[in-house]
Amino acid sequence: MRRRLVIAVALPLLALWPAACREGGGEPILIGVAGPVSKANGRSMRLAVEMAVEEINRSGGVRGRPLQLVVMDDEGDVNQAIDIARQLRENPAVVAVIGHLNSSASLKAAPIYNLPRGASDSIRGAPVLQISPASSAPQLREAGDWTFRVTPTDLEFSPELARWAAGRLGLRRAAVIYANDDYGQGVRRTFEDAFRRNGGTVVSADPYLPAAVAEGTELDPFLVRGLQQRRADALVIGGQADEGLKIIAAARRLGYTGPILGSDGLTNVKDRGPIANGVFVSSAFLPDRPDTAAQRFVGEYRRRYDNELPDHRGAMAYDVVYLLRAGLEAVGPDRRRLRDWVAGRDTEREAHHGVSGNIVFDEKGDVKGKPVAIGVVRNGQLVTAR
Repeated sequence: MRRRLVIAVALPLLALWPAACREGGGEPILIGVAGPVSKANGRSMRLAVEMAVEEINRSGGVRGRPLQLVVMDDEGDVNQAIDIARQLRENPAVVAVIGHLNSSASLKAAPIYNLPRGASDSIRGAPVLQISPASSAPQLREAGDWTFRVTPTDLEFSPELARWAAGRLGLRRAAVIYANDDYGQGVRRTFEDAFRRNGGTVVSADPYLPAAVAEGTELDPFLVRGLQQRRADALVIGGQADEGLKIIAAARRLGYTGPILGSDGLTNVKDRGPIANGVFVSSAFLPDRPDTAAQRFVGEYRRRYDNELPDHRGAMAYDVVYLLRAGLEAVGPDRRRLRDWVAGRDTEREAHHGVSGNIVFDEKGDVKGKPVAIGVVRNGQLVTAR
């Protein structure tokens, strides 16, 4: 397995640490960041955590110590995620991990973060807190006591998309094309169940392997059967933006002019030009969220990053940094105490207030009550669908 440690984005943040504090000798507190940070779907996560840590360090850090990121690129690959999880766990200075983004990567990495000390001769160190900003597969709920997430699951994303399709758009016959992985299978299953409850029918459901989608023509038989032969009035894509864009292009090339919908993995189609206009995407954060904290975050992000807008992954990751800061202020940089403090955010009274809304965890580490919005792509932006 390849090992890749991306530290260039982390180390310069220490230069922002006030000189008086540096002279005081406070050692950095290390937070791991694991995700596809070199890819489009990991960009906002990386930029947002950098921004959060810079803000915190400018204001004095945590207990007189700066935060420092250890950013590791898993490229969305499960094997790299496993290797990275091992490296982060075995670094005793890392107090928590923000990641991973992809559901499959989180599911494969979680056993390493959760494994009790001494349970394996090949994995050293104590368990370490893992908080995913965007892994929505329902199975992550059972990953263990050290795994949390601040995003809703497919049990919330896809049903809301199905309700929107049936109730607001009046659609009744959907063709589903989904990635044959944990994420895509979850989207397919939960959308189909909810669509049926709302009076719709899934007329075809076909899997694909993301790595095998080159030009989109490979999926023509599925699209022809669902959209033409079975007369679907909606195309639903359960996958990431890279292959999703090819599926959209193939559907349009075959003459389909109807609505296209996808869950949160499809977010980055907004950056791929006019072909994505009108695509509906379910999300836990949209940059036009009417909330003071959210708009402050969006405004500062745009100022820093040449008017670029954050996506839901960025907003969630930003919230995790500040959640960890609050925990570190309360209990210090001890892995067990920090994990227990995070688990204690289990009522509205104890909620952490973030730019994406309140963070309250249930007994399995899932965030409770996080709203799901439906966005639509308009001229390169994902905005609230009206």
